[in-house]
Amino acid sequence: MTGPLIVQSDRTVLLEVAHPDAADARHELAVFAELERAPEHVHTYRITRLGLWNARAAGHTAEQLLGTLERYSKFPVPQTVAIDIAETIDRYGRLVIERDAEGVLTLTATDAAALREVTRAKAVASLLFERRDEHTFVLQPWARGEVKQQLLKLGWPAEDLAGYTPGTPHDIDLAEDGWALRGYQQQAIDNFFQHGSGVVVLPCGAGKTLVGAGAMAEADTTTLILVTNTVSARQWRDELLKRTSLTEDEIGEYSGQVKQIRPVTIATYQILTAKRKGAYAHLALLDAKDWGLIVYDEVHLLPAPVFKLTADLQARRRLGLTATLVREDGREGDVFSLIGPKRFDAPWKEIEAQGFISPALCHEVRIDLSDDERLEYAASADDDRYRIAASTPAKLDVVKQLLAKHEGERILVIGQYLDQLAELGEALDAPQLTGSTPVDERERLFNAFREGELKVLVVSKVANFSVDLPEATVAIQVSGSFGSRQEEAQRLGRLLRPKESGLPAHFYTLVARDTVDQDYAQNRQRFLAEQGYSYEIIDAHDL
Repeated sequence: MTGPLIVQSDRTVLLEVAHPDAADARHELAVFAELERAPEHVHTYRITRLGLWNARAAGHTAEQLLGTLERYSKFPVPQTVAIDIAETIDRYGRLVIERDAEGVLTLTATDAAALREVTRAKAVASLLFERRDEHTFVLQPWARGEVKQQLLKLGWPAEDLAGYTPGTPHDIDLAEDGWALRGYQQQAIDNFFQHGSGVVVLPCGAGKTLVGAGAMAEADTTTLILVTNTVSARQWRDELLKRTSLTEDEIGEYSGQVKQIRPVTIATYQILTAKRKGAYAHLALLDAKDWGLIVYDEVHLLPAPVFKLTADLQARRRLGLTATLVREDGREGDVFSLIGPKRFDAPWKEIEAQGFISPALCHEVRIDLSDDERLEYAASADDDRYRIAASTPAKLDVVKQLLAKHEGERILVIGQYLDQLAELGEALDAPQLTGSTPVDERERLFNAFREGELKVLVVSKVANFSVDLPEATVAIQVSGSFGSRQEEAQRLGRLLRPKESGLPAHFYTLVARDTVDQDYAQNRQRFLAEQGYSYEIIDAHDL
């Protein structure tokens, strides 16, 4: 055995990065293991129960997963790990939610002992109506979502085979004007409909919106699309008008500005979670039409209240779209239970190799604080230290150097702190785009950037997601949301759409050396390391 992996009995897996088979091993390992640490030479993965169940739901067997470990492991796989993987995978599907011939919701088990174990738990018992036999309980008619949440917490994920309402039929076809779904997009759609609900994971720029359009054309039903913001809503509308037979009269926007309900309605998460006098003011939207399909864009950003609302939507097909299942609040289990398990996952590097997303080079530029800043940093409370390090004025000089290096390219300067962005915008003579920028002005600036009239945009986290800027070739990250892996993936994603210019993408992260800024940067890079990207570390003096 000479492989790049070392599998340890605590379910951690070490990956030797320099090994010639490391890329192939990472590709297969990412199906069921989560990257925890990614220093230069050895990356640490952990095999989790949720990772195994997501892999099982996506069609992988215990034999396949163990085969990956055995094929690439430098030493024999510990017996305890092999047994644990097999037994964990085996738990998925032993409890099944179904409807009987009369349409009654039931919880059925192939294992009477497992059913007895979970139904003794108070959180599950309250969701049961009556016992039919030793293998079957009748569920409360409203409990389909909540029982899945509770069973997952107990370590017994239920397979939901209770079916879905077709919704009100509405004819939707894909436009036939010189484009077609890519192979992986069609496979994602096929996998989704094979199971009825779940999550499709694709890199930014790989066409998640087209997967949504393809699913809508397959379903031919009224559809509710939930998105992160109004800019995203309008991009979805434009893409659907271009890619499908839908007309403007068939697509409605339901946001803070407009309240249209049409056969295809695009609503923002913000409006759905808005409260008036302590109650959700727009809850009626969920029942305004007999929706046959609900699409959750950027499902990793789903606000917590939407999980609660989604628990009541289990009879409707639910499609989650995302570039990463990583959630900073740790609620990946609720995505699994309420939206659905992962149904398709295409590694970023694999899509890049097919030429569908641009190659990207990642650079971490390390900057020294001045002596005065170091003293201020040392004397500050923990809550203030990141702002001091991330906002050091020295970063402005580095940004100017990078702009000169990439003169003529379209460049995004991305940050967290508004005062820092204001200083950058003024110094670079570049427009700033933040959460307070009106939607129409945002669209005007984005369009000017797409057309090449603007070469540099200074943007806050509003540009992290659902913004289509295909010709951006450089992103300079000056500050971020602390150690957010999710945000790092989204920001790199701004650069991955294929470019007419053919230029490679460069992603720069500016980091203050020997501070929490550097610590957070290491955490942020974990997801990208899992996808096969590596960071070149550059000293600011060497630019």
